[in-house]
Amino acid sequence: MNTVSLFARLKLRLLAGNLRGDLQRKLGFIFTLIMATGLAALGFLLMSLLRLAPGDIRTSLVIVAFAFFLFAWMIVPLMAFGLDDTLDPAKLSLFPLRTRTLAVGMFTASVTGVWPAAMLIVTVGALIALPVNIGGVLLGVPAVLLQFALCVVTSRLITTSLSSALRTRRGRDVLAVAALLVVVLAQLPNLVLNRGFGDPEAMLHQMAAVLRWTPPGMAAHAIADGGLAGLAELAFLALLVVALGWLWIKALSRALVMPDVSTQAASVRRETGLVDRILPDGPLAAVVTKELKYIRREPRFRVGWFSAVVVTLVLSFSLSNTSDGPPGPGLPIVIATVGALMIALQSGNAFGIDGRSLWMNAVTFGSERSLAADLAGRHLANALVAVPLLAVIAVCAGLFAGHPAAILPAMLAGWGALGIGLGVGSVTSVVLPYSVPERMNAFSGAAPGQGGQAFASSMGAMLGIALLSLPFVVPLMFGLLWVSVLAPFYGLLAEVLGRRLAAKIGFGRLPELLGAVSKAS
Repeated sequence: MNTVSLFARLKLRLLAGNLRGDLQRKLGFIFTLIMATGLAALGFLLMSLLRLAPGDIRTSLVIVAFAFFLFAWMIVPLMAFGLDDTLDPAKLSLFPLRTRTLAVGMFTASVTGVWPAAMLIVTVGALIALPVNIGGVLLGVPAVLLQFALCVVTSRLITTSLSSALRTRRGRDVLAVAALLVVVLAQLPNLVLNRGFGDPEAMLHQMAAVLRWTPPGMAAHAIADGGLAGLAELAFLALLVVALGWLWIKALSRALVMPDVSTQAASVRRETGLVDRILPDGPLAAVVTKELKYIRREPRFRVGWFSAVVVTLVLSFSLSNTSDGPPGPGLPIVIATVGALMIALQSGNAFGIDGRSLWMNAVTFGSERSLAADLAGRHLANALVAVPLLAVIAVCAGLFAGHPAAILPAMLAGWGALGIGLGVGSVTSVVLPYSVPERMNAFSGAAPGQGGQAFASSMGAMLGIALLSLPFVVPLMFGLLWVSVLAPFYGLLAEVLGRRLAAKIGFGRLPELLGAVSKAS
């Protein structure tokens, strides 16, 4: 009991310490808290309203939902914000605790927080949706708790087992590929429904019939059954949770004594690239070279770029032949513009990826012009990759939609939206900067408040890009294709004005900017 209390207080103390003396993080944490509370209430309400659906449909929906919860607990902690140092075996290896005691404490830290509480509240909604007798209610309480414990223990087993590998660059590359796969799978239901493959209700029952024999499906079925079969399923589920917990303890014991391979020295070699041969030596060429290396080698960059491209291409394929008939000629333009929007969002926090090393650039910023040149180098590196990428997206969208004549207008519109996105991203980078976790291992998550701050920055940038793109997107949608010729120049003007405005704002608050991106995450 002392271990549970110790780790719970440690987790809460870390949350409070990260918020101390920082208004932006406090506001971001409040936003995250409100969002988690709202999603918990909405999820609980929707889960409870399944009581009004027919018995077979509500049972199938809860089975699929429970399986999705387990999948989310397995995948999301490896790729997204939300983890903390209390879950890193390397950070806790010097604690004078036995492995079993340490596992209990780490489990406590895992369930302490707003998002685990929100997930538990949503899961509790199944106690209203599924039971048909008193047995279902009595079995429902342990079923919900076992489902929650299964999610937490499975998540901790995976992250602990992979902790050593994920500290290496190859492990982070695997995460980038896995993130891309998750993005593709997330678009699969939309693709299937839009192309009219089968009856949704029949597909739901078929999926539930398969998931029924998985551990989450057994938990949901036990609540709906409320009899001896449900009791047997819960007994099996309890044994499975214990077995996974034992495997987690074994993995934790191994992780505590394994050497950290991420500290091994790496070879360094001098490269002479295309940028060195084209651009003259100076700050601009240095920034462009650095950014291109980031894009090529940094997993955080690759995840964002690959996700933007894949989601856009899947969107074009899914909407090219819907059940309502072939799409109009404006679809390639919309898809190229959306692709440019998603790519431009990568520069919405331009300085966050530099972290503490930004001070080496900041000491050279002797004027607003120096900061503007730094932003210009970042934008040029982004454009060297994004411009041909948007051309490929426009070609694919036009061919899939069956309107090859719209390829060139879509390409020009995408380039214009990219320029707008870079200009807006410059402003958000200096107005709402935030630190990005180094992702040296699977446990370096964002500090409290950064998730909400990042969401606010992305939403602000997305809204600004969308509004500034309307002057040429709307005429193109109505068939005035000649407007597309003006789109790249309009985007270039937006980039220049946005970059100069960002330099004017950012130079006056360089200390605040450096402090915002240098905070421990």
